[in-house]
Amino acid sequence: MSAFRVAGPGVPHQEPQVAPPRHWRRPPPAGRPRAAGTRRWYTPWPYLLAPLALLVLFTYVPVVDMFVYSLTDWDGFSPVRNFVGAGNYVDLFTRPRFFQVLTVSLFYLAGSAVQMAVALYFATVLSFDIRFRNLFKGILFFPYLINGVAVGFVFLYFFQPGGTLDTVLGAFGVEPRLWLGDPDLVNTSLAGVSVWRFMGLNLVLFIGAIQSIPPQLYEAASLDGASRWQQFRFVIAPSIKPIISLSAILAISGALSVFEIPFIMTGGSNNSETFVIQTIKLAFNFNKVGLASAAAVVLLAIVLLVTWLQRLLVPDERVEQS
Repeated sequence: MSAFRVAGPGVPHQEPQVAPPRHWRRPPPAGRPRAAGTRRWYTPWPYLLAPLALLVLFTYVPVVDMFVYSLTDWDGFSPVRNFVGAGNYVDLFTRPRFFQVLTVSLFYLAGSAVQMAVALYFATVLSFDIRFRNLFKGILFFPYLINGVAVGFVFLYFFQPGGTLDTVLGAFGVEPRLWLGDPDLVNTSLAGVSVWRFMGLNLVLFIGAIQSIPPQLYEAASLDGASRWQQFRFVIAPSIKPIISLSAILAISGALSVFEIPFIMTGGSNNSETFVIQTIKLAFNFNKVGLASAAAVVLLAIVLLVTWLQRLLVPDERVEQS
């Protein structure tokens, strides 16, 4: 039967009522819609869960365990750990010889200052348009890619009597010396190795910071007749001050906790023992894990204190680059 009917006499004409298709129907209101641009507060946390779990597991849990060990007399093997409280800390601070090795860190601190100055010089030079700058960047950064153990063994042959260094200096009439056997020269030699190895890291940090400076600042300085030194002093140095501060923090913490290069090359002999080497010997040579853990906690506190003082004395200032 047809869906349309002809209206009879006296009946007003009406359009037939046809139900719209189901997919045309408006869905029922589902509550108040969200404002555009808003995000749920828990959205980033599922992505941060894995890195935060690894950070806690491999950083904060070992630190807590180390502090717990520092309150015991554990030897590293026995299942029994006697609680001694602050006894290990009292033992450390009543024996000045435990902290005399920190004077060795002064050589590495001086080397870090030289390392930062040389890296900043090369980063500034290589930031300008010169020939083969990418080649020089790779050559200067390459030592940082070498494993520390390999670096130690390479420089063992470099500093040995009659080795590479003595051969080169002998061509200029310099007599051979015991670079790693003389207590007056060993720390200077080891600090020089540290400068050679870690300069590439600072170089990359400085180059990245310099390349982030807007080129308009260089153009304005050139129009004002500024020389290269004036561009560095008034444009580059103020703009990369936060990175210089970061490098200083890394240099200080690295100088206090240096380990692999002196451990491989001298084993801490001839007055080259550092605080970390002494701590390792306490734990594994003398089986005093509790005392070594206390020394590690003290070293961590010293690094945090020095970092806080450095941030307090040289605060980061917001640099407007426009």
